[in-house]
Amino acid sequence: MKDVMKRYSEITAVNNLTLSVEPGEIFGILGPNGSGKSTAMKMLLGLVQPDAGSVHVLGLDVRQNALTVKQLVGYAPESSHLYEFLTGIEFLDFFGDIYGMNAEEKKTRINEYLEALQLEGREGDMISSYSSGMKQKIALIAAFLHKPKLLILDEPLNGLDPRSARIVKDFLQQLKLQGVTTIMSTHILEIAQAVCDRIGIMYQGQIIALGNMEELRKMAMLPGSGLEEIFLKLTGSGDVEALVEELTR
Repeated sequence: MKDVMKRYSEITAVNNLTLSVEPGEIFGILGPNGSGKSTAMKMLLGLVQPDAGSVHVLGLDVRQNALTVKQLVGYAPESSHLYEFLTGIEFLDFFGDIYGMNAEEKKTRINEYLEALQLEGREGDMISSYSSGMKQKIALIAAFLHKPKLLILDEPLNGLDPRSARIVKDFLQQLKLQGVTTIMSTHILEIAQAVCDRIGIMYQGQIIALGNMEELRKMAMLPGSGLEEIFLKLTGSGDVEALVEELTR
């Protein structure tokens, strides 16, 4: 993304954003609510058009190659709007067809994911009957199904039980070894610190800090600190303790 701007009426969601993510990297985008994370990720997919600047994904200009980009990318949005009138297996079968998967490979991979994420026996149930965690699992399987070269995951571990979350985190590391790039947003800072190679912290539509953990510690002048302390300081939220004391008076 180079010099990217996006406005919604009077609100600037993304402000002159320039960002480059390397192949095979797990890159985390962090930021407070309303900082522009989801808008930036949607522009990478061509779901939202920038008002200015350029966006390239896997060497392709997203404006000119929107459909091709979508075929190469796996996407799990923060709020998974699934077709709830379908069963889980019907939904995944539909997605596999959209991506033009071979019928045998599609069936094999769906069954592997259903087993790994403990959805076996529930794949024939209507999605409307699923818990939020089960819906999240279906959304992630749909994103992984066609072996994309790039994953864009917005709060991917929302609602997942600890076992499933661990499987997803380990799976992303295995995909990294195969050269798959992951761009993920999360509010769970411990996960970002543990999983991501580099992290970009967004605030008011801009990247205000970018780097690995050691580089972020230097920027925040907090040697040996965790990501939570760094995040709170860089986003001007370091007065948390005082606010809590005020609320408990």
